[in-house]
Amino acid sequence: MTALTLSQRTQLLPRQYPRAFLAAAFLAWLALYQSLSPLSEMIVAALPVDRASHLGGALQFFLYDTPKVLLLLTAVVFVMGMVNSYFTPERTRALLAGRTEGVANVMAASLGVVTPFCSCSAVPLFIGFVQAGVPLGVTFSFLISAPMVNEVALALLLGMFGWKIALLYLALGLSVAIVAGWVIGRLKMEDSLEDWVRDMPKVAAAAGFDALTLAQRIEAGFASVHEIVGRVWPYILAGIAIGAAIHGWVPQDFMASIMGREAWWSVPLAVLIGVPMYTNAAGVIPIVQALLAKGAALGTVLAFMMSVIALSLPEMVILRKVLKVRLIATFAGIVAAGILAVGFVFNAVL
Repeated sequence: MTALTLSQRTQLLPRQYPRAFLAAAFLAWLALYQSLSPLSEMIVAALPVDRASHLGGALQFFLYDTPKVLLLLTAVVFVMGMVNSYFTPERTRALLAGRTEGVANVMAASLGVVTPFCSCSAVPLFIGFVQAGVPLGVTFSFLISAPMVNEVALALLLGMFGWKIALLYLALGLSVAIVAGWVIGRLKMEDSLEDWVRDMPKVAAAAGFDALTLAQRIEAGFASVHEIVGRVWPYILAGIAIGAAIHGWVPQDFMASIMGREAWWSVPLAVLIGVPMYTNAAGVIPIVQALLAKGAALGTVLAFMMSVIALSLPEMVILRKVLKVRLIATFAGIVAAGILAVGFVFNAVL
C-alpha cells in the first residue's frame, strides 16, 4: 500500500476524524486570533513610521483589522455553511408554504438569518415562493432579512463591537423585516406582481432533505467559505482601507458635526447616501467601526448600514423583473421608514 503524503493525510482528517478536526481547527484559529494585536503593533514598530502619527494609526488599524475580519468571517461562514446544509431553497419554501401571516412573518425573517441567500438570489427565490403559495408579505419578510441580517454582518459586528451590538442589530433587522413584510401583506398588492409571475401555476414545495454526515457538513462549510469569503474579500479590503483613512485623518469634531446625535438630519442623510452604494456587510462594517470611533452616533451608522445592505439599487433592478414599480416603491418606502425609525430611536435613547 502506497504511503500517503502529508497533504493527502490532511485532506482525509476531516472525513475520518471530523470531531477531532473541528477541535484542532478551533484551537488553531483561537491562537492565531489572539496574536493579531501584538503582531500588528510589532509590524508598525518595525516600519519607519511614527506610531502616534496619522499614518501610523491608519497602518495599525489596517494591519490589525484585515486579518481579524477575515478570521472572524471565515469561522462564522464555515459554521453557517454547516448549518445551511439543513436549509436548501426547497426546504425553506416548504417550511413557509401554507403558513398564515403574522407567525409566518416571524418564521420567514428568522429563516432569513440562517439561510445563505443574497440579493442575487432574489428573483428565483421570489418565483419559488410564489409558486409554493407563500403569502406576499411573508416572502418580503424573508427577502428583507436574508441579505440584511446574515452571517457576514453578525460575524463582523460580533468581532468589532461585541455581542451587545451584534444582538442589537439582529433584533433591529428582524423587527424591520417582520413589520415591513406584515405591512406589505396587509396592503394586498398581489396585483402589483408582474402578470407572468402572478399567473404561474402553484406547485407543492418538497419538504425532504438529505441526511448528511458530519464530515459532509464540514465539506459544506469549506465550500461556503470558498464561495462567500472568496467573493467578499475585495470589499473587506476596500472597506478597511476607507475605515483606516477615516481613523487616521478625519477629525473627530468634523465627523460628530455631520453624523452626531445633535444633527437631526444625519439619519435621513445616511439612508440617502447608503441606498445607491453597491457593497455588502463585509465592505460597510469596517467603515461603520471607524465612523463610530470618530464620534458618529450609533443610530445614524446603523441606519446607514441597513440602507446599504437592505435597500441597494442593484437589488431593486433585479426585483423589477418580477415586481411592478408600484410594489417596488412601496417595499422601499416601508423598509426605509423602518430604518429611519431605528436611527432616530437609538440616537434619542443611547
